[in-house]
Amino acid sequence: MDSCRIRVADPCKPLECAAVYDPERPLEVEVGCGKGSFLTSRAAMHPECEFLGIERMLERVRSFERKVARLGISNAHVLKLEALYTFHYMLPLHHARRVYVFFPDPWPKRRQQHHRLFGEKFLDALWLRLETGGRLEFATDHEDYFHAVEKCFAPDKRFRRVDPMPRPPEVWTEFERMFRAQGLPVYSAAWEALDVPGAPTELPPLTVPPELEPRQERDEEE
Repeated sequence: MDSCRIRVADPCKPLECAAVYDPERPLEVEVGCGKGSFLTSRAAMHPECEFLGIERMLERVRSFERKVARLGISNAHVLKLEALYTFHYMLPLHHARRVYVFFPDPWPKRRQQHHRLFGEKFLDALWLRLETGGRLEFATDHEDYFHAVEKCFAPDKRFRRVDPMPRPPEVWTEFERMFRAQGLPVYSAAWEALDVPGAPTELPPLTVPPELEPRQERDEEE
């Protein structure tokens, strides 16, 4: 089986993965997919759908690849890149039926919070990638970050809050298993993308601090 990893030559151009752009097949995307426990479980249960994981850490990407090979599935892919660039430039318009962001780094200190994913730039790109009725599913163990994300979505008329999906133990992420084993509370929410006539369909060039730009480290095997 070919590797499920999508190689990126230019992070400011659409992905070179026909499966991700196939209009006949739905798409689900997980930000920070880790070792792939959740997304590969979803892929095995839903062979009619394509799944894309986004992960920055090389060892986790390799673990994802090993899971895909062990399960013998062909509808799960992984991308080693920053999520903001992926959503801003690389995904098809209004095609994803689900986007999952589970237990992201909350960057709790005030001086770190510009690293957080949720903000105006991400919501602009998220709405353009979700199909009408598509959903963002979010979970965190960090209460302050949960309320910050709620506040981010609250004034945005392109999204409507809905009940989050049930997540039985068999599809918990590695972090959720760890947090629940420690008895920590888990906060979950979901938002649905609405049809908003006249909303912009293009994004301006992305500008971020240098430390948030894509880092194209050389993989050990390359």
